[in-house]
Amino acid sequence: MVRSTALLLAISLVSPLANALEPTCETLARWDAPEATQGVAVDAEAFYAIANAKIAKYDKQTGVRLDAWEANDDLPLRHLNSGVCHEGKLYCAHSNFPAYPNTSSVEIFETENLQHIDSHSFGIYEGSLTVADWHNNAWWCVFAHYSEKVNDDPQAKPHTYTSLVKFDDEWRRLEAWVFPSEVLERFAPHSCSGGVWSQQGRFYCSGHDRPELYELALPRAASTLVWKRTLGIEITGQAIAMDPSTPEVIYGIDRPHKQVIVSRLPALFVNE
Repeated sequence: MVRSTALLLAISLVSPLANALEPTCETLARWDAPEATQGVAVDAEAFYAIANAKIAKYDKQTGVRLDAWEANDDLPLRHLNSGVCHEGKLYCAHSNFPAYPNTSSVEIFETENLQHIDSHSFGIYEGSLTVADWHNNAWWCVFAHYSEKVNDDPQAKPHTYTSLVKFDDEWRRLEAWVFPSEVLERFAPHSCSGGVWSQQGRFYCSGHDRPELYELALPRAASTLVWKRTLGIEITGQAIAMDPSTPEVIYGIDRPHKQVIVSRLPALFVNE
């Protein structure tokens, strides 16, 4: 493990959000994990480093690698994204990015041994699935679009079409929201790569590469999420996870260094 006490004091590129940047999250630990290229999931005892076609399970206290899974011809997964642990299972967002048309699925593994046990396919849907989180007895999924040209699809939509969709426990669509302009500006030209709900009912999301978290809330009316604040954090975008045993602790990754970063969120900002 590599421990870090430095706090990130600046953000890249000047924008209206720069003046609104809150104090950074406190970095608690860094763990080396070669699979930490897409994101991380976490449960009470372990964290799960996620790559495009690999997952590895690590002990939370020691950083010791406990188990691993890799895609194969029978399970040809190509672009895993975020993951969330729920009732002994690891649910991973998956897509065929950057191929087109966009297809997406949720791939399900046993947390005990990383055995792949199930899959839910959306087929061609609202974009590329990057986030799947369980909150308040519902599934919350982000379907991403990208302003940066990633393929030859003549009907590709820009990143402003990225949406947060709520499903029931049978994956039936209930509601959906779009992201506020303040956050879309920071996503550009990419999209939302990670997202988790806090116990206080705030949605924290991350982009593709910026060392930032965006704290959002559901709107009282209409269809656009409400931006509350932007937090500095020592990650490089990508998927994030909330520690279920310590709710103020959030996990992310440093993609260039292939590390899992453990951070503490600052106190909840209340400004309804």
